[in-house]
Amino acid sequence: MDWQGQKLAEQIMQILLLVFAVASLVAGYVLGSFQTMMLVYAGGVTLTALITVPNWPFYNRHPLNWLDPSEAEKHPKPQIAVSSKKKATKK
Repeated sequence: MDWQGQKLAEQIMQILLLVFAVASLVAGYVLGSFQTMMLVYAGGVTLTALITVPNWPFYNRHPLNWLDPSEAEKHPKPQIAVSSKKKATKK
């Protein structure tokens, strides 16, 4: 899953959970049943998980282009410069 796919999956998850929360609240209130409300919400969470958790192909529309290993060997990693100078402290 690429970066844009992760963003899309999170947006879909938030929208679906909100929609199912409202729908379950309305269904539970209209029917006067807490059990119905919980079942509708549990079904919504399950459906949301089935849509957002697997790595579906539409989450991979923008694949990353990785550097070829032979090209990476030509360019060494930059080294971090270690400074041995210490600042003088005033007393």
